[in-house]
Amino acid sequence: MSSLEQLKASGTLVVADTGDFEAIAKFKPRDATTNPSLILAAAKMPQYSQVVDQAIMAAKAGATIEEQVEIAMDKMFVAFGAEILKVVEGRVSTEVDARLSFDKEAQVAKALKLIKLYEELGVDKNRVLIKLSSTWEGIKAAEELEAKHGIHCNLTLLFSFAQAVACAEAKVTLISPFVGRIMDFYKAKHSKTYEAEEDPGVISVRKIFNYYKKHGYQTVVMGASFRNVGEVLALAGCDLLTIAPKLLAELDNMSDSVPKKMSVESATASESQKIHLDEAGFRWLHNEDEMAVEKLSSGIRGFAVDAAKLETIIREKLQ
Repeated sequence: MSSLEQLKASGTLVVADTGDFEAIAKFKPRDATTNPSLILAAAKMPQYSQVVDQAIMAAKAGATIEEQVEIAMDKMFVAFGAEILKVVEGRVSTEVDARLSFDKEAQVAKALKLIKLYEELGVDKNRVLIKLSSTWEGIKAAEELEAKHGIHCNLTLLFSFAQAVACAEAKVTLISPFVGRIMDFYKAKHSKTYEAEEDPGVISVRKIFNYYKKHGYQTVVMGASFRNVGEVLALAGCDLLTIAPKLLAELDNMSDSVPKKMSVESATASESQKIHLDEAGFRWLHNEDEMAVEKLSSGIRGFAVDAAKLETIIREKLQ
């Protein structure tokens, strides 16, 4: 039995972290996740030129070039998502433009627009997770989308315990703590490499998972942004893990045994006090975490840069 099969058997739902839907099919993941960087990479692949061109054609309905670019972006994200849903039986995560990360109302409006586009393609909203940055505004947008509109959200770029607590209190469906990017920060800061058991990203996800299960929160944890298979296997038993095709292939070709590292039972026995965070409390606690402040802001900037690159490609095609 491959390590990938054993990981699935541990109770972890395996998710493919890519916009390349041909790469998804062979690993039979339950769900898939996309982000602006992954869609940019897929949009540049010749086999997906038709998806891009169809979005461009549909965008011609816009009055101004700005409107056309926005329509094309939204249509492209949804088109890739709809194609992915043909090869996974579960859900796809589609990200709201990171440049809206500090505007709650704009994030809600964009999410509603994306869901409407999915519904026009015959995709039920229960098969879509709307990805939002784990800023205070993103978390509050998710709270409204979940409670008022029944739209499921995936809170991404999550690095701090404060972000995790606020997401749970907002009753969001799912969070994506970024394992590898947390490790990157400490590796650079302390000039050292980490084994899986001492990896700060792994430790962070285990802490959040234990806190959620101990205190009865319904929000599920999906570890993301892995640098190696060691990090993945150290989180066996986590609710979900979203893994890039390259690491899925490695796990598929390995037969190392995969002991379960996380469970509701061990979480219930763990030590933690339940805390409540209002906006001031959230901002303070998050600000106390140097790594999280740096990684959230650089993550938003990075996704914004890739969204702008995608817009440049669209603009050229619209001319």
